Amino acid sequence: MSKAFTKESDNGTDDDELQLPALPAGGKNYITPLGYATLRDELLDLIDNERPKVVEVVHWAASNGDRSENGDYLYGKKRLREIDRRIRFLTKRLEIAEITDPAIHYGNEQIFFGATVTYVDETGLERTVTIKGIDEANSAQGEVSWISPIARTLLKAREGDELKLVMPDRVGDIEVLKVSYPKPA
Repeated sequence: MSKAFTKESDNGTDDDELQLPALPAGGKNYITPLGYATLRDELLDLIDNERPKVVEVVHWAASNGDRSENGDYLYGKKRLREIDRRIRFLTKRLEIAEITDPAIHYGNEQIFFGATVTYVDETGLERTVTIKGIDEANSAQGEVSWISPIARTLLKAREGDELKLVMPDRVGDIEVLKVSYPKPA
């Protein structure tokens, strides 16, 4: 196959490079100690385990001769680019991370980063969310990023406060019922 029909670029960078989620201007990339450790473990696993295995497969596949129809070689090179892209992404995120332990606010009624907040909306629906970092928030587990609209509305509020939550289609009322933080270790 001609080089003209491949998606690789000569300069080694990819057009579909992962973009960092936007941080507020002058903002920091807050993350919990557990979130930082998780990202760091993923980075080290990619560098120490995953990448060397793929490099070995690519080396073996390249030694088999014709690379243009060698599936192991082509897939291996693609996987290697994906791994390198993820390594660059994780490295950048860890460099700008600001580790913040939510346990320092244990017993506090005011909402800060790392708080688990129970609130009720105007329909009477009760929800519980935990405010986490951009790279660690998992909405399926009730975790929201500290820059999400609900987190920005809740930050610095206290138990019993009634707040206005601005949503794309309307403005709703919510009331903070409970604020909790993990116990210090």
